[in-house]
Amino acid sequence: MYRGETGKGDVMSSTRRHPRVVNIDEISPDEQGHGSFGFRRRRLGPEAGGRAIGCTHFELAPGQTAFPYHFHSAFEEAIYVLEGTGSARVGKDQLEVRAGDYLAFPAGPECAHAVTNTGTSPLRYLCVSGAATPTTMDIVGYPDSKKFAFASGVDPVKGFRAGSWVAKIVREDSPPVGYYDDEPLAQRK
Repeated sequence: MYRGETGKGDVMSSTRRHPRVVNIDEISPDEQGHGSFGFRRRRLGPEAGGRAIGCTHFELAPGQTAFPYHFHSAFEEAIYVLEGTGSARVGKDQLEVRAGDYLAFPAGPECAHAVTNTGTSPLRYLCVSGAATPTTMDIVGYPDSKKFAFASGVDPVKGFRAGSWVAKIVREDSPPVGYYDDEPLAQRK
């Protein structure tokens, strides 16, 4: 064990410099996609032992949108663009983004957002979010498809859709729906 490790919940390989330091090259990427939605991500926060601040490195291929247009109700999110160009839908506005741009998304529907790579090379950015602990509760709204996702007890390593105590996507007067149901970009290739 490294000096300072507790042995309780600290997971790291013997090649790591310190339990609270991680390099992007030390993390295997998680890739997801559906239609025009797609990304490669590496969760930096939990890998470095973080519990209250989430930080994830995202890479979007040209033409890909990371997630459906959405907002959070319980925590703030922010993006810092590292390289590439893209388009961000923020509230009612559509704007171009590039390396060096910082985008803040406070909780609430007026800051609903989605990011798309409109360039010809990968768009890479850091996404930072508030509390990412097992006691996190969030309600995410998707204005385009009129859905809401409810989650409680989000696992900081597995994320919103893979490790919650309770996770359900609903539409008013309807049974639960799939994450990509009725999202315009989910049908595109």
